[in-house]
Amino acid sequence: MTTVAPDTGVGPLLRSWREQRRISQLELALRADSSARHISFIETGRSRPSEEMILRLAEHLDIPVRERNALLVVGGYAPRYAETAFDDPAMGALRDGMEQLLQGYDPYPALVVDGTYTVVAANRGIAMLLDGVAEHLLAPPLNAMRLTLHPQGLAPRIRNLREWRADLLAQMERQIALVRSAELRELYEEVAAYPLPGECTGGRDEPARPPSALSFALPLVIEHDGRVLSFVSSIATFNTPMDVTVSELAIETFLPADQETAAYLRSIAP
Repeated sequence: MTTVAPDTGVGPLLRSWREQRRISQLELALRADSSARHISFIETGRSRPSEEMILRLAEHLDIPVRERNALLVVGGYAPRYAETAFDDPAMGALRDGMEQLLQGYDPYPALVVDGTYTVVAANRGIAMLLDGVAEHLLAPPLNAMRLTLHPQGLAPRIRNLREWRADLLAQMERQIALVRSAELRELYEEVAAYPLPGECTGGRDEPARPPSALSFALPLVIEHDGRVLSFVSSIATFNTPMDVTVSELAIETFLPADQETAAYLRSIAP
């Protein structure tokens, strides 16, 4: 959850978001069909913005849905966006649709995570990669970052762990800057403290592939059952979400990065 200091007004918070986005008051005013003077008055507390104005500014500043609720509360208004539990019956159609998507992606790995990388759904391709992971990491709730970077998780089998780890940590840093989540910050500090590639037993520190062999994306190169598999990942989110939970869901899919990996996955498909 996002924590807002009780003495922080909506104006300073909006100013903080604007400065983080590196947008001037004049530019924001033009985007929001307002004036730089009015934006200045809002930010300094001389003018109390309406609920509509808060939402309009939040939209043009690309503020996450959860943070928009926080701004409304600080501004003296009720939250606009619901936060429905993923297992709520109201989410049934969404869960079914994502389950069909994940199953349809088999035998390639795919999973769905929430805003703190808790795994809420996964397919058989992901289960295959988790062979050999320590039992305590597989106890619910599963966390994708812990599973990947923990010395008793996938880390010892990732051939390019240093590269992949750096990419994941950079991804988390960008998300922390965006959502300002204490829970996410704690997770980052935990996984960033895990041993580096040469320090974890069995870990590797090899380059992923020669640049000429694979230049379109950084692959995940991982050992499985005596083979070396290579994947590139893609992440999809929902367009224009109106629920906090939905806004933080991400679907990550792993495509084979070479013909050998694709052939092997097809060979083991039921």
